Amino acid sequence: MTATTATSMQAFQTHSGMPAADTEAALAERYRQVRARSTALATPLSAEDAMVQSMADASPAKWHLAHTTWFFEQFVLGARAGYRPVNADWHYLFNSYYQSVGPMHARPQRGLLTRPSLAEVLAYREEVDSRMARAFEAGDFDGPLQQAILLGTHHEQQHQELLLTDIKHALWCNPLRPAYRDDLAGTTGEATPQRWIEFDEAIHVLGAEPWPAHETFAYDNESPRHRALVPAHALASRPVSNGEYRAFIDDGGYRNPALWMSEGWARVQTEGWCAPLYWEDDLERHFTLAGMGAIDPHAPVCHLSYYEADAYARWVGARLPTEAEWESAAAALLVEGGLADDAVLQPRAASDGPGLRQMFGDVWEWTSTAYGPYPGFRPLPGSLGEYNGKFMCGQWVLRGGSCVTPRDHIRASYRNFFYPPDRWQFSGLRLARDM
Repeated sequence: MTATTATSMQAFQTHSGMPAADTEAALAERYRQVRARSTALATPLSAEDAMVQSMADASPAKWHLAHTTWFFEQFVLGARAGYRPVNADWHYLFNSYYQSVGPMHARPQRGLLTRPSLAEVLAYREEVDSRMARAFEAGDFDGPLQQAILLGTHHEQQHQELLLTDIKHALWCNPLRPAYRDDLAGTTGEATPQRWIEFDEAIHVLGAEPWPAHETFAYDNESPRHRALVPAHALASRPVSNGEYRAFIDDGGYRNPALWMSEGWARVQTEGWCAPLYWEDDLERHFTLAGMGAIDPHAPVCHLSYYEADAYARWVGARLPTEAEWESAAAALLVEGGLADDAVLQPRAASDGPGLRQMFGDVWEWTSTAYGPYPGFRPLPGSLGEYNGKFMCGQWVLRGGSCVTPRDHIRASYRNFFYPPDRWQFSGLRLARDM
C-alpha cells in the first residue's frame, strides 16, 4: 500500500466514527451475494466475448470483473499494514480513474489486455474473495473498513449493469448478432393509456443524508438534503413507448432540425441517426440481450440519447422533467418495476393502475437537469472522493434505474449521469409539462 493510499483511507475512516449500518455478518453475506452475481453474469460469455471492447466508452467484461476485485484489494485489504497484493503489476491495469492512488492503463485500450486471461481474472476474484472471507471470519474489519466494503458492493453493482450494457453493444457489433443468453423471457403486454399526473407548486426536501455520517447508504452526490421550490407541473404516468416513438420517426422527427438541440442535430447528421440504437432499418426488429427480436410497441423505448429524448418531447409539445420534479414524485413510491432481479433484461410494458407507473426499473429516464453538486455538497475525503464529484461537468442526470439495475441498488435519490450523446445505456424518457 502506498503512502498516498494510506492517507486516503485514513481520511475516509475518520470521516465518521459511526459503525456501518449492516452488521458484519449481514455485510459479509451481502459481499458474497454481490460477488457471486458478477461471476454469474459473466458465465454465458466465452473468453473471446469477455475481452472485447466495442468502443472507447465501454469496457471488456473481463476488465469489469478484475476492476471490481481490485477495488476491494486496494481500498479494503490494502488498507491494512503489511498487505501483499495478489499481483502488484495488475494495479496499473485495473485502476479506473483514481489518480490519487497511481497511474492507470488508458481506458480506450482495455480491449488490448489479452493478458491476464479470463481464467486468471476469475482466479484473482477467488483469491481476493478468500482473503476477504478469512478477514470477515477473524473480525478484522472495523467500522470504517465495513463502510468501505459496503461502498464497494454498491460500486460492483454499478459495474454489473455496465457489464450487461457493454456486452450488449459488443455482441450487436458482431454481424451474426449473437445473443448474450438465449433463455431470456420475451416481453409481452399492452401499454396502459398515458395520463397526466398533476402536482401543485411546493417546497420539497430532496437528496439523501450524507453517508456514512448517516447510517443509510447513499453516494456522496446524492447529498446533502436540501430544500427546493418545485413549480406546478405534470408528469406522464409512464415512460414513452416504442410505438409512440415510432410515430415520431414516421413523422420525420430525425429529419426536422427545428426539434433538435444544435449539438444533437450535428450528431444526427454526422452519425446518421434515424432510430434508437439497436433498431433495424425496417423499424420492426431490434437487438436485445436475447438476440434479434420484434420490437414490442407497448414496451418503453430505450437506448436514446439525451438529444433524442429532448427532440421527442418537443415534437409532442412537452418537455423532459427536471430531476427535482422526478424525485419529489418518486420519493413516496416503493421501488418496484422491471429490474435486473427479474432476469428479463429488457424493458416491459407498464402494468395498469392509478398514479405514476414504472418510476423505477425498465429504463433510465433522462431529465433536463445538468449533473452538478447540490448546495453544500462535500465529496468523500481522500481517493474515494474521486468517485462522483470530479465528473460534475457536461453530463446530464438520469433517474429511476433500468431492467439491468439490481433492485437493492436503486432509490429515489439515486443520481445517474451520462453525456448527452450516450445511447448504449438502457435510457428512455418520461414526459413533463408546465401547469
